[in-house]
Amino acid sequence: MAEREWREASDMRTSIVSLGLILLSAGLLRFWALGSGVPEAVGRDESVIMDLAVGMMKSGNLDPGFFDHGGLYIYTQLIVVTLRFMSGALDGLWSSLDQVGSADFYVWGRATTAALGAVTVLLVYLIGMRWGSRHALLAAGLMAVMPTHVLFSHRVATGVPATLCVTLTWLLCLRANESGRFAAFAWAGAAAGLAASITYGAGMSLGLPLLTAWMTLEAAPSRLRCGLGAIGAFVTAFMLGSPYTLLNLPRFLEAFAHMAAAGHAAGRGGTPFLTEIATVMGWPATMLAIAGLIMGAVRAVKGPGRPRWALALVAPLLLHRLADSPFVADSEALLFVLPFLCVVAAAAVVSGVSLLRRFDIARMPRTVLIAALTVAALLPPSIAAIRVDRELGRQPSSAHPAITTPRR
Repeated sequence: MAEREWREASDMRTSIVSLGLILLSAGLLRFWALGSGVPEAVGRDESVIMDLAVGMMKSGNLDPGFFDHGGLYIYTQLIVVTLRFMSGALDGLWSSLDQVGSADFYVWGRATTAALGAVTVLLVYLIGMRWGSRHALLAAGLMAVMPTHVLFSHRVATGVPATLCVTLTWLLCLRANESGRFAAFAWAGAAAGLAASITYGAGMSLGLPLLTAWMTLEAAPSRLRCGLGAIGAFVTAFMLGSPYTLLNLPRFLEAFAHMAAAGHAAGRGGTPFLTEIATVMGWPATMLAIAGLIMGAVRAVKGPGRPRWALALVAPLLLHRLADSPFVADSEALLFVLPFLCVVAAAAVVSGVSLLRRFDIARMPRTVLIAALTVAALLPPSIAAIRVDRELGRQPSSAHPAITTPRR
């Protein structure tokens, strides 16, 4: 395990009970009111994916013919609707493919997204353990209650599964830095490729394994080969997840050009990204995240833990540019950044307060301060997340709760 910030923060053993409560909370928030609006008021993004998945199940043609985003999550939903059809047939609900439509599968599709959202919280915990157990618990707790992530976990859409893959890329990069092995860098590159095969813009996460390879001096057989291995694995994983981007190249290029042209026509601007983050995280957690990024800039230069801090610092700066990309749906860029901001906010609370011991401040006041900052960080997004679920449950309409961030 990598060196942690402060011994007192890492002496604590992992609390299985605390982690279990966090994951339970994450699951409850994401599965609450899961069937809201089905089938009358589903989102356009949901209807596209479900119609394509059900159509492929009925026709057997695996070419989605749709290239506004990658095909991996469409194929994932194809597996889900197939299993749901078989389950329903065993229960006597239907006896022919002609008897089913997209409306019969939305809840199962949304449940898949919700489960992936909860798994993302676990990945944030595993990443946070590179700093310490208290860091990990607070980071996972923050991710569990992020209202935008909770909201998008109720949709059959690409944002939450792509965020899972981006977060997995980060975790695998940390492991690659720890081991220095070629295979570890390849796995990190493959995770980035899967992210791109869900949403093209998430391919920017390839920068994470490349940065890791450059910063891992003991990489074997060499940093260059490890970086090339990550690129090769990225391309392979992308093609496996979205094979028809090559097999139906003309349609893919037409869609690509159309999205690029639409992006140029729309221009840039909109709500400042910091304001969007504060709308989701709340200002206390946002300010802590900013403090964590500042501390990360110092750590990335001076240490300890230069590679993991560099990743935590560079990734938000890299991924937030997706907000202006025509290849990312509205609010997806913010989803990708949230895991990194949760970790650096947790580091600002635990490691930042631990710095006070240099001034001979007793441990008890520091512990109280950590508890107070934890409550301040968690309370606003928790209230907002519960409000999102309550609104979804009360108003099964096409209008989503106001926590959604503005279209850029």
